Amino acid sequence: MPPAPTNRRPPSAKEAPQEPFKRAVAGCMRAMARSPGLDVIFAPERPSLVAAPSGSNEGAKARLTEPPRKLTPKDAAILRGQSDSLALRLACHDDALHRRYAPDSPDARAAFDALEQARCESIGARRMAGVAANIGAMLDDRYQRAHAAEISSREDAPLEDALALLARQRLAGVNPPPHAEKIVDLWRDAIEDRAGADLDRLSGAVEDQRLFAQIVRELLSHLDMATGEAPDETSADEESEEAPQNPDESESEDKDEEESKSAAEMETALAADEASEEGESDSAEAPYGETEQESDAGDSEEAAEAQRPTTPSAERSGADYHAYTTRFDETVRAEELCDMEELDRLRAYLDKQLLHLTSVVGRLANRLQRRLMAQQSRSWEFDLEEGMLDPARLPRVIIDPQQALSFKREKDMDFRDTVVTLLLDNSGSMRGRPITVAATCADILARTLERCGVKVEILGFTTRAWKGGQSREAWIAEGKKPSPGRLNDIRHIIYKSADAPWRRARRNLGLMMREGLLKENIDGEALDWAHRRLLARTEQRRILMMISDGAPVDDSTLSVNPGNYLERHLRHVIHEIETKSPVELIAIGIGHDVTRYYRRAVTIIDAEELGGAMTEKLAELFSENAAPPPPASREFRAAPLARAAH
Repeated sequence: MPPAPTNRRPPSAKEAPQEPFKRAVAGCMRAMARSPGLDVIFAPERPSLVAAPSGSNEGAKARLTEPPRKLTPKDAAILRGQSDSLALRLACHDDALHRRYAPDSPDARAAFDALEQARCESIGARRMAGVAANIGAMLDDRYQRAHAAEISSREDAPLEDALALLARQRLAGVNPPPHAEKIVDLWRDAIEDRAGADLDRLSGAVEDQRLFAQIVRELLSHLDMATGEAPDETSADEESEEAPQNPDESESEDKDEEESKSAAEMETALAADEASEEGESDSAEAPYGETEQESDAGDSEEAAEAQRPTTPSAERSGADYHAYTTRFDETVRAEELCDMEELDRLRAYLDKQLLHLTSVVGRLANRLQRRLMAQQSRSWEFDLEEGMLDPARLPRVIIDPQQALSFKREKDMDFRDTVVTLLLDNSGSMRGRPITVAATCADILARTLERCGVKVEILGFTTRAWKGGQSREAWIAEGKKPSPGRLNDIRHIIYKSADAPWRRARRNLGLMMREGLLKENIDGEALDWAHRRLLARTEQRRILMMISDGAPVDDSTLSVNPGNYLERHLRHVIHEIETKSPVELIAIGIGHDVTRYYRRAVTIIDAEELGGAMTEKLAELFSENAAPPPPASREFRAAPLARAAH
């Protein structure tokens, strides 16, 4: 008998076993977020959320961790927890209101963000037992991978994590995950004594983000982390009183009130979230002590600006920047931080992580090489007494053995007298996919440019410690002098010097994969250091490419200086280089708008785009239409920047 007719279309190809699960997770996420157009992608990296530019959920983009092919119940629960967390963030969180109430201090801001995160997650956990279980599995996995159970002192246990865990216990009635109990135990007594009453009050405000934020401000003031004063909200009322005759403005205000009410109503539907673009998503894989500075590593430029307010007068001044002490700073070669055996292992790990990316970036690099070679007007000098043997003249020698051998030499080309420095941000927010992609791209481009006769230097910058090192200890021992300046020990790393061949420095790039290397970032001093190394070179053309994923952040420095102290210095250094230096400066921002700082810059959303951006910007610089570098001015050479290079 012939088979029964069916309307079902035969599959075009056999799909991977995890595809049905991914479709189910994505559909559930869109439903919980009340956003049918939510773009959900899966990638082997940290979960993150990119809000839509308009502020609505439509057009938002969510990234979840790619599930393994052999999916275990634990893996499924963790991925569901990520999905629930991100979806309910969209449904329950008002970002504008959050920024309005957020404190300026980095430590207070981190605690404020963590408690808002706990509020969102608790709303969902109170309504659905499945959401509570999923988020619990996700959090336990996060703390397990961060080795939180091994923490033995408060210095290693972030206060904001303890606050968030205690708040979840109050709001949702769930105990801290097993691997996070040590953090809570270390801080519980101190928090309960000073802010226990405030934590109790939070449970009555879980549905009202504005009231919740006000209570959190008071809680932080009782912990001496911020003032309890709420932001001044009378300015909008005063503006409306100045022009009451305009009905359109009054109507728009009524709309704003209605929207805020509807946002509050949405919170009652569902919620719980783990990863906003301000850093909680990044902290899913972050060791403890690394979450504060990663608040700027997300996709939200607004969050970075809220944490570091700047003023026009401050923007113009950056020469007042100084370090409390430079005794503990270091400039080291990569091989000095790691033995050769471990470097080989890390390099093998780097190669294994990005096998597919290597081929993609390799094709882009080959394209760049062809463009560079095409620009080369090859010309030779003939009939020389030394050089390369000229085969075209050999028949003369065969015909007449008395004829002398003829040699030729290729004329040097202008673009070959060039050196390129790749300066890589080695901060904690680059951990994971971004630093892996950056290392691979730098490696391949260094090899490509070396083929074209262009020298390449690869540098990295970070700090030696979290939240201040020996510099901060010295400042405390000497009485905590006011306005101390930079309070951390910087670490500048030389992965490949300009004169070192690529094959000799290749293994050094594996150091970026080392656990614990990536800490905080002080971009201004790093840029100054790399720039001065270029000035010491003899090449006619010098190019400096900065690759970073956020504004400069150092908690120790920002806690005792103005909030825009590091950013102001970065702007000052950039201005000096762009206006007075012969060095050509370009920048690539990963998920962060660096065009606010640099004249010649490009911003990419995904680290996967880095290879194309780097090759394209270098191709533009090497093109025949590229503007010639500005001449060096005596003023620049006579007036050093804030700190001399090591």
